[in-house]
Amino acid sequence: MKEAIFWEPAGDNKVKCNLCAHRCTIPQGKSGICRVRENQDGKLMATTYARVSSVGPDPVEKKPLYHFMPGSNVLSLGSIGCNFRCDFCQNWSISQEYVNRNLRIVEPEKLPQMANLYNCQSISWTYNEPTIWYEYTLDCAKIAKLSGLGTSYVSNGYMTEEALREIAPYLDAMNIDVKAFTDEFYMKRSSAKLQPVLDTCQLAVELGIHIELTYLIVPTQNDTTEELKNFSKWVANDLKLDVPIHFSRFHPDFKFKKVSGTPMETLYLAHRIAKEEGLKFVYLGNVMHCDEENTYCPDCGTLVMERMGLRLIKNKTKDGKCSQCGSDLNIVTMPK
Repeated sequence: MKEAIFWEPAGDNKVKCNLCAHRCTIPQGKSGICRVRENQDGKLMATTYARVSSVGPDPVEKKPLYHFMPGSNVLSLGSIGCNFRCDFCQNWSISQEYVNRNLRIVEPEKLPQMANLYNCQSISWTYNEPTIWYEYTLDCAKIAKLSGLGTSYVSNGYMTEEALREIAPYLDAMNIDVKAFTDEFYMKRSSAKLQPVLDTCQLAVELGIHIELTYLIVPTQNDTTEELKNFSKWVANDLKLDVPIHFSRFHPDFKFKKVSGTPMETLYLAHRIAKEEGLKFVYLGNVMHCDEENTYCPDCGTLVMERMGLRLIKNKTKDGKCSQCGSDLNIVTMPK
């Protein structure tokens, strides 16, 4: 446990948390929507500091990060809790319903040694929402950078501007979930709002953090042609054409099992729409092996990175560029 940062007194022994866009006002003895940041005697405490539910090596492509240190291994860590209430959550056992969950203590100083043990070139805070684990991830990221390791968040993007600016010098990459492109979906399915997520994406680009976006296509909920087109237009106009996009296949889980998995036709439709809007790197995820998980040079058409089973099996890039024509592929080869 550690005293939190980004909070202020709110009168009557309440505190206001300024870490995420909910900006919860929390009475004495209670926690915010995340359930892990708690008001204890007028101070906001980060109750899950260094408390880990899951840790282990992954291919970085599993995050998914296809253009960040491709082909490398990443040490993945998760804790418990979330500042969203997604009824379709696929990690619900640690993010939503985690009573009596066994947690181990992993101090920040141990991470470089663990990364070396598992032959990992970077560290990622993932599985549950890393923003609510902020104090721990910030301390870890600072140590990681001193050790020459890359760092990444797999996040819902609900961080406040001040929190993102603070960690930005130590955070190399983010995969951000844009769960839909309407407030209606966010309010109904996740108890959140869309705009703060879009703001985070734009600020991350401005701050020089490598970002990739994941859009989980939920049938009948966020899969209309209009919504997919609006999302793709926003990426093209407000971010960059070379931001990698991952359209991911939904499967029924947690409390939302009334619809079936995403049809492949819908995934192909989303892919086509995004390419028509000029996006250069568009992928399909949570599917059996398909050509749409590979990377082609947008200028000369060369197959530059081939993947199978979330593993990079062929790499024809050089210093982040196409080895055939030299075009920049928005690839981070080394941590900053």
